[in-house]
Amino acid sequence: MSISNDHSSGLTPIQLFSLTFLTLLAFAGNSILCRLALRETSIDAASFTSIRLASGAIFLWFITLKGSGGSVKKGYWISAFALFTYAAAFSFAYLDLTAATGALLLFGAVQCTMIGYSIWKGEKLSTMATIGIAMAIIGLLVLLLPGLETPPLGASIIMLLAGVAWGVYTLLGKKATKPELVTAGNFIRATPMAIALSLVMVNNASPDRQGVLYAIISGALASGLGYVLWYKVLRQIKTSLAATLQLSVPVLAALGGIISLGENITQRLVLASVFILGGIVLVIRSR
Repeated sequence: MSISNDHSSGLTPIQLFSLTFLTLLAFAGNSILCRLALRETSIDAASFTSIRLASGAIFLWFITLKGSGGSVKKGYWISAFALFTYAAAFSFAYLDLTAATGALLLFGAVQCTMIGYSIWKGEKLSTMATIGIAMAIIGLLVLLLPGLETPPLGASIIMLLAGVAWGVYTLLGKKATKPELVTAGNFIRATPMAIALSLVMVNNASPDRQGVLYAIISGALASGLGYVLWYKVLRQIKTSLAATLQLSVPVLAALGGIISLGENITQRLVLASVFILGGIVLVIRSR
């Protein structure tokens, strides 16, 4: 979600850098934790989604709603459905994708959804923006065209769906005046949806202690705390800079995948990343 800039509670440059870096690590951490849980433990994707959203809802309720006397009425059901769709698709896609590939597809789809919405609303594209969009499309084709290093198509499509859902969620919350409260309300509303999914897929449920722990950390810290910190950062920097900074998340996820999961970074992924992320940077800079 995006909020208007507010410089009334300024941070020192060191504080701003630290918060920004910690937030981006949290966002990348979601990819690492989800992939780690689904590959290294027996937890299923539906259970991971439910526990992640429930943990995020509880954390955000304690941090925002309870402390401020707020109400879950600050959230919206349509936004909660978009949040649930993102979280569920995210988990199921990571059954077969590496951390780096998943993060690249996710954040590429998020940015493309928001750029596409601007075009649909009548925003005219500059030459630089047109080149950037063409680069991003070429990068996606490079990543998904058949070959030995091609990620599974089904999982890739599901992750693209997760990115579109997150982009829609971002657009829906763009004008929120109290984004922390709205996010808390949305997490609370999305949790029953995730629990319903788990009940439908109860025959496949296989949560274990380690997997549950990863899901709790993903929900409470990488998601809940990550969003709270991100809103603090957004009040201090321009939206265009924030969008550009988010493109570092796939890189951080790739490094995390190498360190914690022993994943390999292929030439195809590197080439696709250059085109996709570079193209999006051109679009953002042109605006």
